[in-house]
Amino acid sequence: VTPQATTLYDEIEYQGNPQSFAWVLPIRGPVTVGLSSDVVFSALDAVTKATIESPTPPTCPSCSCALNAGATGGGSGSSSGGSSGGGGPPPVTVISQQTVGPYETVQLQSTDPTALDNWLASNGYAIPTDVQPVVAAYVNEGFDFLALKLLPGQGVSAMRPVRVTSPGASVSLPLRMVAAGTGATVGITLWVVGDGRYEPKNFQSFIISGSDLTWDWSTQESNYSTIRSQKEAALNDAAWQIESALQLSPYQIETPVLNDLASLDYLPIPGSDAGADGGAGETADEVRQDDLVTLFPGGDQGEVWVTRIRADLAHSALANDLVLQPSADQSQLSNFYYVTNSVNAPTCPAL
Repeated sequence: VTPQATTLYDEIEYQGNPQSFAWVLPIRGPVTVGLSSDVVFSALDAVTKATIESPTPPTCPSCSCALNAGATGGGSGSSSGGSSGGGGPPPVTVISQQTVGPYETVQLQSTDPTALDNWLASNGYAIPTDVQPVVAAYVNEGFDFLALKLLPGQGVSAMRPVRVTSPGASVSLPLRMVAAGTGATVGITLWVVGDGRYEPKNFQSFIISGSDLTWDWSTQESNYSTIRSQKEAALNDAAWQIESALQLSPYQIETPVLNDLASLDYLPIPGSDAGADGGAGETADEVRQDDLVTLFPGGDQGEVWVTRIRADLAHSALANDLVLQPSADQSQLSNFYYVTNSVNAPTCPAL
């Protein structure tokens, strides 16, 4: 997130027939679409995930009890325009079409929800009946749409995370569209990279502290997952946990990304795939460099904030899009949880 632009990175996981995959995202005006990689998400996860630190093990007189202090556990850490109906504008306008890696993408504009549904259906983007009112609501709110599907002959193993850059600092997640194809609950982890700590604006949120947790010496585990589930249930599975908020050097994310061969994680974009304006295309390494420049537009100077937010949302909670805002509390929230309570401590041997 910067004052000039906001980029949504989305890691999409899909099972089933690749020809059945389609992804539709509401957008505001023309956007720039690019490729990212799983290793970016892995790097973000590694430096921000919840790490549980056990209490100091009990000591026994005249003996040294063999206990594993400092054991850790991580928190768990989605081509053609319509014909004109008379003298007015066409019901569906194709703003742009582009091949990005394994994906065929198209940006659409329409003021007619039915015409948009018909265009999507006729071009291989089936919109479930229960999602059509959601699409209609976005149309009536003035949104455009980005539609994306796998190119013919591409398997789901070729899927790469995508990034979608929009102008301005508008930080929201279209949960109403996330509702398509999800079950009773859906788990979502968000990382917000910006110049400060972020929090939900229109959803409740909570944090977990080390004092909330209990360490069980018999299992060498904490009750972190249980406490999290209890807090979520108390808020009707419609709240977000602020899991950590850290000031980090971009190097901490970039280093593991750069340590892998670009060809393992990124796909080159041939010149013929460089969009309607043509272009020379890019190598896998150049695609990776573009990705890192987009993620850290300020370069490697100074530090950035990375806020990790997660939720297990009930389907009913997906009725509203998530809107984020700068947090009132701009202090760091560590991802290390130091547990002070414990049970089942081992007994000292008789002397």
